[in-house]
Amino acid sequence: MSQETPEIKKGLVGVVVDETSVSKVMPDINALVYRGYPVQELADKCSFEEVAYLIWNDDLPTSSQLEVFEKQERANRDLSPELWDVISKMPKTAHPMDAVRTGVSFLGLEDERIWDNSPATDQNKALLLMAKIPTITAAFYRHRKGEKPIKPDSSKSFSENFFHMTFGEVPHADVVKAFDASLVLYAEHSFNASTFTARVVASTTSDMYSSITAAIGALKGPLHGGANEQVMHVLQEIGEVSKAKAWLDKALAEKRKIMGFGHRVYRKGDSRAPTMNKYGLKVAAIMGESKWHDISEVLEKEMIEKKGIYPNLDFPAGPAYFLMGIDIDFFTPIFVMSRITGWSAHVMEQTAANRIIRPLSHYTGHPERKFKPIDAR
Repeated sequence: MSQETPEIKKGLVGVVVDETSVSKVMPDINALVYRGYPVQELADKCSFEEVAYLIWNDDLPTSSQLEVFEKQERANRDLSPELWDVISKMPKTAHPMDAVRTGVSFLGLEDERIWDNSPATDQNKALLLMAKIPTITAAFYRHRKGEKPIKPDSSKSFSENFFHMTFGEVPHADVVKAFDASLVLYAEHSFNASTFTARVVASTTSDMYSSITAAIGALKGPLHGGANEQVMHVLQEIGEVSKAKAWLDKALAEKRKIMGFGHRVYRKGDSRAPTMNKYGLKVAAIMGESKWHDISEVLEKEMIEKKGIYPNLDFPAGPAYFLMGIDIDFFTPIFVMSRITGWSAHVMEQTAANRIIRPLSHYTGHPERKFKPIDAR
């Protein structure tokens, strides 16, 4: 490359921009760790609350530390009367991600500590966001259906409470565990698009709420968090197991992007997908509906054989959420409920050793030229 034409790394592919101790993706061995712990073990053996504590505090909690942490989270789930009122006036046609983004912005309006980016204050803000985002999500879910909101229940776990606020009841314990495991799997994934967005905003010494609002905007995109919604739309489009192979052959011939497959980092399969698939199958068995997973199996087999491309976490998560009774366009807000832990950890990490993120670009426009008055153009 000449000095005038530098090597361009489109999408920052392969560029290492900073260091982190929050998580490590190891594509060569198909592994992911949070603070050193394998994510599969965390999903199987820990609650989401334990994993949130781990992500923010660098180690898993003792029983007494977890008890204190859970009490703090549960005590902060409710919203102000003003925010309840804002949600009640949101357009019912709005995408739920826009409702969540607006709710987070409003929380920033209410927090008088907005410019206090000290470690203790930012960790408290993170806890408040973790506690309140499910309430915002569930409240808009019911508002859109013309139903009265249900207040949070401090006697229930994080995942139980979300089902309570959304549907008015808590499902089978295995369904709750599957949901909780999905939150663990979605909680953190290094410098992905939304996390990097949060760090860019934090690098300007803006506030936690601005960073998280920006991250939500990035996550909304179908090429990032919104992919779990698109997976379910694809499965519905196919409709029947007998149609899956022909549908895929046609889609590949038309060069359609098959949502839920491939990953910018993993090349031999998303390390989280098998664990989510295991829990998704349990949900399917409880609900007595295996069609979506049967279609998924055909697509997975054919995609690996024909393209050598493996499913990512969104592929099994979509049908699992659908079988839980959750509307498709609420899949990505659930992602937000989980990833708030990772985002906020990265915001705090960026703030602790900050340098404003400001990459360069290579200009390919006109050379400098003289201005001409309008009559001479």
